[in-house]
Amino acid sequence: MEKAKKIKLIVGLSYLILISIFLFMFFSNYSFQEITSYDFIKENRSYFLELKKSNLFILSLFFLIFTILWVFPFLGFGSPIALLGGFIFGKWIGTVVVVLGLSIGATFLYIFGNYFLKDLIRDKFLNKYQQLETKFKKSEFIYLLVYRFIGGIPWQLSCLLPTIFNVKVSNFFLASFIGIIPQIFLVVSIGSGLDKIIDQNSEIPKMSEVILSKEIYFPILAFFCLVIITIFLRKIFYRN
Repeated sequence: MEKAKKIKLIVGLSYLILISIFLFMFFSNYSFQEITSYDFIKENRSYFLELKKSNLFILSLFFLIFTILWVFPFLGFGSPIALLGGFIFGKWIGTVVVVLGLSIGATFLYIFGNYFLKDLIRDKFLNKYQQLETKFKKSEFIYLLVYRFIGGIPWQLSCLLPTIFNVKVSNFFLASFIGIIPQIFLVVSIGSGLDKIIDQNSEIPKMSEVILSKEIYFPILAFFCLVIITIFLRKIFYRN
């Protein structure tokens, strides 16, 4: 138990140090007013557009690495990076890069948790999710795929919980890659729609114009439909 506390402390301190360094470096170059201004967003959109035209592979590789680091060790959520991916790369390339990056990052987090946090996670969450153990033993990949698709658990915790069930790393990666595609595609589509809206407006558009744009409301409606489906599936999957 003492060992678990030390590991938890080290992980927490390391996370805070990394976040602090990142924020210090970022805000040393940009002020909060700059990064929240419409001109800043529009100018950087033009910069990424030119970079994408001149060297798509290098930009995709850089964003892939950034996405991996966003998940592990920075423990970031998937939605912000998916919006940014859609904004920079568009729907299709953005989906591939973001899904691959999130899956690799999640796998690294799973491996880390399996080696260092397994006992701690088991003590904290086994009783709550014990009913899933039998399901995973029946068909590890299929149930892991459903587990990744329906969500309902915070992203970081969802990457760590499978350590309780000793799932294979290869199954975890493949199930994560396939399972998160639908929701990531829809969020990336919203980011891609925002890019088109910014391209068509020299000044910041009204919120009603953004929401009523077909590039935005189609993926939002699809996303809400997906949420309803996953809520229904969660009740079946997580019931005792």
